[in-house]
Amino acid sequence: MKRKNIFIAILFVMVMTIVSTKTIQVAAQEIEQQPTVAIPTVTGTPEGVTITVPLDQEYVNVRNGPGTLYDLVGRLVAGQKAAVLGRSEGGDWLFIQYFGGPDNQGWVYAAPVSLSAGEVPIVEPPPTLTPAMSPTINSTLAAQFITTPIPTRLATFTPAESLVIPTYEDVSQTSLLGSIPMGLIILILGIIGGILAVISVIRGH
Repeated sequence: MKRKNIFIAILFVMVMTIVSTKTIQVAAQEIEQQPTVAIPTVTGTPEGVTITVPLDQEYVNVRNGPGTLYDLVGRLVAGQKAAVLGRSEGGDWLFIQYFGGPDNQGWVYAAPVSLSAGEVPIVEPPPTLTPAMSPTINSTLAAQFITTPIPTRLATFTPAESLVIPTYEDVSQTSLLGSIPMGLIILILGIIGGILAVISVIRGH
């Protein structure tokens, strides 16, 4: 019986020793994690005005100036954001922060992107680049495209025939004979012939 009590006492002491050791280690770890200096309070800074490329837009071009005449410096893909630094005079182009462009900046067309709320200042655009090629055209090359028109003969003009105006005689100025009908003349001649025939018959008797 005494041995049993001694064993229980030894077991109790061992358990208490292990528990106290763990407690001391945890307390030590808590003491080690305590900061020795004052931790500054972290406050968020405003993100500012940004643009976002819509998911239905595959990409937008980034140029070194507000216009298609400026060089292409990169692209923003769908879902990508960028901080807005300014805008053009009419607001059609936005001046953004673009890592990889000149001075890590660039210009994008405002229509296909989404612009967050906020004031955006007007930025003076860079000057347009002078074209490398001369605007004059080589005279020898231009001569190859000059065609001489071949003259075509115009149709000959045939004048119309002169108009013939018919003339009519004045019946009132004709002779008396011409005014007597032909049938009446024949009748008179027939009567005269009949009379002459009767006279010749009488003389024959």
